[in-house]
Amino acid sequence: MKSANNWFGLPVSLIWGYIAIAVFMSGDGFEMAFLSKHITDLGFSPAQSALVFTLYGAAAALAAWSSGVVAEIITPQRAMRIGFLLWVVMHILFMTLGLGLRNYPLMLLFYGIRGLAYPLFIYSFVMLVVQNVPKHQLSSAMGWFWAMYSVGIGCVGSYLPSFTIPWLGETGTLWFAIAWVAAGGLMAMFLLRNVGGESEKAHLSNREKLTELSRAVTILFTNRNIFLACLIRIINTLSLFGFAVIMPMLFVGRLGFTMSEWLQIWAVFFFVTIFTNIMWGVLGEYIGWIRQVRWFGCLGCALSSLAFYYLPVTFGHNFWMALVPAVMLGITVAAFVPMTAVFPVLEPKHKGAAISIYNLSAGLSNFLAPAIASLVLPFFDIKGVVWTYTALYLFAGALTLIIQVEQPSRKSAENKVNRYGVKVAEPDKSRI
Repeated sequence: MKSANNWFGLPVSLIWGYIAIAVFMSGDGFEMAFLSKHITDLGFSPAQSALVFTLYGAAAALAAWSSGVVAEIITPQRAMRIGFLLWVVMHILFMTLGLGLRNYPLMLLFYGIRGLAYPLFIYSFVMLVVQNVPKHQLSSAMGWFWAMYSVGIGCVGSYLPSFTIPWLGETGTLWFAIAWVAAGGLMAMFLLRNVGGESEKAHLSNREKLTELSRAVTILFTNRNIFLACLIRIINTLSLFGFAVIMPMLFVGRLGFTMSEWLQIWAVFFFVTIFTNIMWGVLGEYIGWIRQVRWFGCLGCALSSLAFYYLPVTFGHNFWMALVPAVMLGITVAAFVPMTAVFPVLEPKHKGAAISIYNLSAGLSNFLAPAIASLVLPFFDIKGVVWTYTALYLFAGALTLIIQVEQPSRKSAENKVNRYGVKVAEPDKSRI
């Protein structure tokens, strides 16, 4: 594989895919910071609201798990198309037959099925990146991926509703999301057609494809480092998905913030991650992937999670002070970016399966964050949920002392030339 033509780590050949991710996730993110409260405002209990998100997260985990291998065996572009169409159809059904009729079983059904859609769309693009970018450049390429993810689900997805809700209402804002998802989906369908995304596994027989799909389970238990990396990645975004559910209850329900103020605080968190995802993606190639995750990711998120609770509780309805932990968390949660590059390096012969395990980890995080909240809230309130997330970040830090990764050397990749005149990468065998 040749070195990718890139701009500050951004693969130029895939630029439209990155933009499509940002636009698609903008629409997907409209609901993130207010849907839980919207459901309770319709007359459902907080526990019922949490269950909606828990089932959504379970479906997202399933789709995330399968998306790497599915994208490899049917091509990432086709997998992204399926995810896009599934999102639009299920969202319309959720809005009309679920929320529209206040029918709780149908809310669970259609929102749960919709949870299959966005992971299939975005994580299939991750597979496209892995297929087209040399492994020593994966960290920075994935930094850009998560930056675009943050632009979408965080900045536009959280900030724009703070203006559209007073104008269109919460229901109108949820309908408006379809326009953004459609724009991103169509962009991916038509502007990524000529990007190479077909591997030799696309020509396997149906039986061989099922065998390859099963590797997305088996390598989790046969490769110890993959298993440890999976646990670390699950813990990575617990605060991201969990705080979106519990913090509106604290900020809006108890501290007197308006919904618009809370959405703007949450948008600042994501706005910061746009830059820190890129920054940590590049720095990880120099600091060391696992070293960066340990000190800046795990320890940093533990401290940031505590600050997200205790600073607002201490200072009350103070908008500017509430921004401090949002910025802190935006800096530290992005330090996990190199984990995307770790998985295919740990299983180089089955990259699709490795990416599926990475995606499964991300999906399980989406599932477990609200699940932990729903279990802990009745007994220990919001403070207990925050401390649970903090303890898990410290546990992940301990796991980084056990996992072993041979990180490809950027310097070797840039300077070493084999006998055929082609630059090649050598692994950095030092413990990182």
